[in-house]
Amino acid sequence: MEISTGLIKELREKTGVGIMDCKQALQETGGDVEKAIEYLRKKGIATAKKRGSRTTSEGQIQAYIHAGGKIGVLVEVNCETDFTGKTEDFTNFVKDVAMQIAATNPLAIDREGIPEETLEKEKEIYATQAKESGKPEKVIDRIVEGKLKKFYSEACLLEQPFIKNPDITVQDLLNELIAKTGENIIIRRFVRYQLGEADGS
Repeated sequence: MEISTGLIKELREKTGVGIMDCKQALQETGGDVEKAIEYLRKKGIATAKKRGSRTTSEGQIQAYIHAGGKIGVLVEVNCETDFTGKTEDFTNFVKDVAMQIAATNPLAIDREGIPEETLEKEKEIYATQAKESGKPEKVIDRIVEGKLKKFYSEACLLEQPFIKNPDITVQDLLNELIAKTGENIIIRRFVRYQLGEADGS
């Protein structure tokens, strides 16, 4: 199937992926831009998994100050090479992540970072709420599971909808950058300060 330059350009603008990858994705999906975006996202995840074991010791630390100096974020994102760490795409990604953290105040980068006691407390609250609203015992576990999923999508940075494009998650955004750069990239750590906030909260 012949893919028009216009379609390739449109897909490239939406995903930031290289021309040849965009062309291939459109050929694989019969010229359907939305399906091609999905195809590239899946490919990005596959690439991300393949590169997950490679060492990341380069990258950037970015600071973001918000709300007239009321909220501040420091975030470290690592990649494999100094070259990638200096690119505009990488810099923009780190800035976007810092802005995301300022706006959404995640508890952790991923599920592994959520303390066990926090999870247990959440499960207890959801189970109690379900029981008190008269839900039968057999569906309580399912309700708790559903609410936990929502909790993760708010508490884990990588599972949050991206503030600039809520159709994708921060993980999707990261996978796109991994697919584009061909490197293993990880969000290493972050700290968020809010004026007047007590330590440890």
